[in-house]
Amino acid sequence: MKNMKLFGAIGVLLLASAAIFLTSADHIDAPGVASTSSDIADLYAFEGDNPNNTVLIATIQGPLTPGDVTNNAEFDEDVMIQFNIDNTGDFVEDLVIQAIRRGDSMYFFGPIVPGNVGVTGQIETSGPMLSVRITTEEDIEPVTNIVDGMSVFAGPRRDGFFFDFNRFNLVAAGEVAPEGFLPPGEASDFFEDLNVLAVSVEVPNAMLGEAPPHVGGVLGIEGLPNAYNVWVTTKRKQ
Repeated sequence: MKNMKLFGAIGVLLLASAAIFLTSADHIDAPGVASTSSDIADLYAFEGDNPNNTVLIATIQGPLTPGDVTNNAEFDEDVMIQFNIDNTGDFVEDLVIQAIRRGDSMYFFGPIVPGNVGVTGQIETSGPMLSVRITTEEDIEPVTNIVDGMSVFAGPRRDGFFFDFNRFNLVAAGEVAPEGFLPPGEASDFFEDLNVLAVSVEVPNAMLGEAPPHVGGVLGIEGLPNAYNVWVTTKRKQ
């Protein structure tokens, strides 16, 4: 087992049984890890095409221009990407799915009950393991691997986050009124031609356990389906 130290994190709530996802974005502004190989850009969590599956996607090291992914950015063998799943509603990880690079492949471990929770951890090699060759920009099609209903991917993808960054700068500078963001169809997507490194896992919900009541109920929102609480962390080897 190799000890790992937390190096950056971002969180999101997952709707486990609805075709809806909530995301949180970071992109090169996390204190202490900006523009490093452990810098998280986004987490996406949503229902799969099979409604009994959940898809988890973490993107890191963005934004990157095409070519930078090949020349200047790659997954770091000393950084573990960890999806944390809370299925009891206490906001402590009950299961983890870990991804770490070895050579030209990404190895996935879990879902498994972690030996440690919080900022320290270890590679949980006693659970399910699945690997896939890391997709490169030269590949015409993405490389995936599917075993026992669980599928994985790792490699460069177009940044899925939409943000009119130039307009935001005008608002932040006071040159445009706070309500001055442009409507859909007129806004410009700063990330349109930019890439990120992505790690994706699709996993049967049966491997994640029963989801707890949706956290939105705390806010008095009724009728929401049960939902796993999901967040992603990157942990650097000590």
